[in-house]
Amino acid sequence: MNLRYSPFLRATLYALRGGFLVRPLMIVLLLGAGGALLSEWEERLPGIRAFIPQTLFPSQADPQVAQVIFTIIATSTMTVVSIVFAILLMTLTLASTQFSPRILISFVRDRVTQWTLGVFLGTFSYCIAALPAARMLPNPFAPVVTVLGAMLLAPLCVGMLIYFIFHISNAISVNNIVDRIRRETELVIDELMPERRRPAHPPEPAGVFPTELKEIIASRQSGYIRFVDIRRLRALAKEYRVCMRLERRVGHFIPEGVALIRFSQGDRITHERALELLSAIEIGPTRTMQQDVEFGVVQIVDIALRAISPAVNDPTTAISCVDQLSGILIRWIDRAPPRTLYYDPPHILRVAVPWIGLDGLLDLAFEQIRHYAVADAGVSLRLMRALGDIASTVSEPQIRKILIERGRQLLAGCTGKLQEGDLVRLRKRLSLLEAGVAVEDKIGG
Repeated sequence: MNLRYSPFLRATLYALRGGFLVRPLMIVLLLGAGGALLSEWEERLPGIRAFIPQTLFPSQADPQVAQVIFTIIATSTMTVVSIVFAILLMTLTLASTQFSPRILISFVRDRVTQWTLGVFLGTFSYCIAALPAARMLPNPFAPVVTVLGAMLLAPLCVGMLIYFIFHISNAISVNNIVDRIRRETELVIDELMPERRRPAHPPEPAGVFPTELKEIIASRQSGYIRFVDIRRLRALAKEYRVCMRLERRVGHFIPEGVALIRFSQGDRITHERALELLSAIEIGPTRTMQQDVEFGVVQIVDIALRAISPAVNDPTTAISCVDQLSGILIRWIDRAPPRTLYYDPPHILRVAVPWIGLDGLLDLAFEQIRHYAVADAGVSLRLMRALGDIASTVSEPQIRKILIERGRQLLAGCTGKLQEGDLVRLRKRLSLLEAGVAVEDKIGG
């Protein structure tokens, strides 16, 4: 049962965890239930009113006072919620237009925003749930303890509002946006690649399937591959006694009807078994950060490209993006590459799952920025420095040679576009990078 429904549950939990539904809804339900239960408990145990100071409620027998307090707090919270979140949505629309529409998901997943929405709506539900207890007939009753709870929630809402405004004013800063994307991407890297790269880490040996993969399973829907349950695929491949290879990697778009899985022994895969295999691969209309390291890089690159476009002309933002991209690449290179081949039993290759390599990640992170920044000295110099920063953390000569080749391409693209003084600075940084590679080659023998 767990094997069958784990991908669906994971996708559902990931989607609900990152939206304006679960956390605010839970707070609303808890505070609403608290208001209803506390007013009922107070009516059954009137003795607890003795603990409420008389200065707060001189007349504890007047339900109209309780009704007024509940009504004022409820209407005030809903008015603030409607105004503040309307302004928030307008701000996010402007931010997505200036930076990238893909950054909206990070704001939706922001916990401060979710808590603020939940506390305000929860206070409203608390007051509405407790309001019927304040009545004139058949016996007058004023739930003063419940009213005190509403009066405590009101300053809490004010405090949350002040902190929310402060938080959003910082969150819409491009530096904070890019930094948050970088941290989320590094968390994905840590989960996907938990082991650190060892010195001279041997590449994964090439595997050979015992039989030719002639059969295919086509995708039943169009969308982006968001998550692959590799453990389940391997277990199903062993159970069905087949071998398989995924034709697209996480983050790629797969149209309906295009081959997604290529496998052997076609007579062993029935229609129901094909659906079982497909259910281990989550496909959706948008990319997510579950296993997609590339998506985090794409978001930062989008912001950088908009910043260096003639319409915006903000190289400082592009430089910040290059800095954060170098941090992602350093984390990625520091980890052992994700496994591509999975065996079960140890001598039989069951599943092959493709992942992006170093060259592909470097292309994704730097190539577009390099292409559009050939006439911008600041961004080009920062790209060269980023390559040097990455190389300084690497002990493998082969990787450093890849980085220096990127540096040479960067210099070649800027030649004739930048002034000679800027080219001299680029050559100096490239020479330092080349000297580092030479030293490593010499030390390595």
